[in-house]
Amino acid sequence: MTSAVRSFGLSLPDYPWEAMAPYLARAAEHPGGVANLSIGTPVDDTPALVQEALRAAANAPGYPTVHGTPALREAIAAWFHRRRGVPGLDPQNVMPTVGSKELVAWLPFLLGLKAGDVVVRPTVAYPTYDIGATFAGAEHVAADDLDELDAGTRSRVRLVWVNSPANPTGSVRDVASLQRIVGQARELGAVVASDECYAELGWGEWDVQRGGDSVPSILDPRVAEDSHEGLLAVYSLSKQSNLAGYRAAFVAGDGAIMANLVNSRKHAGMIVPYPVQEAMRVALGDDAHVAAQKDLYRGRRERIVPALERFGLDIRESRAGLYLWATAGEATWDTVGRLADRGIVVGPGVFYGDAGNGFIRVALTASDERIDAAVERLATGP
Repeated sequence: MTSAVRSFGLSLPDYPWEAMAPYLARAAEHPGGVANLSIGTPVDDTPALVQEALRAAANAPGYPTVHGTPALREAIAAWFHRRRGVPGLDPQNVMPTVGSKELVAWLPFLLGLKAGDVVVRPTVAYPTYDIGATFAGAEHVAADDLDELDAGTRSRVRLVWVNSPANPTGSVRDVASLQRIVGQARELGAVVASDECYAELGWGEWDVQRGGDSVPSILDPRVAEDSHEGLLAVYSLSKQSNLAGYRAAFVAGDGAIMANLVNSRKHAGMIVPYPVQEAMRVALGDDAHVAAQKDLYRGRRERIVPALERFGLDIRESRAGLYLWATAGEATWDTVGRLADRGIVVGPGVFYGDAGNGFIRVALTASDERIDAAVERLATGP
């Protein structure tokens, strides 16, 4: 028997949010408690009609289908037409996923990427894009345009992640921008996967309820032209419908890729439970609760933005989504610390890549009472 210690598992970076522990402790010392504006987890109730759909489907003794029930896939296709400007989506080319994060993490592996292949993700981005490349043994590169890459790297690109609206910056790619990256990727034979989870939460020029344009999808015919070849759109109901606890999301697009994903996921047992599929179907058919939730976020946003600006923060991008991307012109951790002393916890920009240094991310996913507490503290100090 050998006494050597064997090592198991991948060598992954530590989960970044562990670094927030001392700042959470500082904020917890505030007499009014913590106003946590760091994590994008919904705090408002799951809509009653969705809860009822889950209960009604609770008697589910058999195995659910990986591909999703026909009724759910038809609801997703109808939603794409009604809400995203994507008509004629074949329900065969749709699949529910166990939240969107698991798909982001496993897509490179499921697409068969390997060592030497390159995954491109936005310059400032959600860390899981890089983790997904690592799981597949591929290389991850940060770029917002494929022309930024040298010829050798560009020739090895197999997957391009687009995130619009973006986490954490809230930036939005317009039709022309999406057309450009699709064209670049198609020249290389690369897949474009578009993470569109915040698409219903546009502000200003992208606020449909206030006369703005809708955030375009990668599957929009103005972008994709007459084919979804090489294109995947990823969406989650966590934000628009407060279903983060349900792990309710889906992917749609290229029929050939989708067939392979469905087959691979059957082998791996990646299945959305049937009651959750039914809850998704009902949620996708009701636009009223989405508008009501957006109104709540709009109100919180309109209160916190001027308070942050008076505190000395310059808000950049933040044109859609649930976050404000801001800088005080100092090191990220200095800003995080000053806010923690006021009992306010925010997300450090450095968690989202080197380009996030000097920035913080402020989430709108806090109760009205906690948002108002933060507004008061920003005005009066500790």
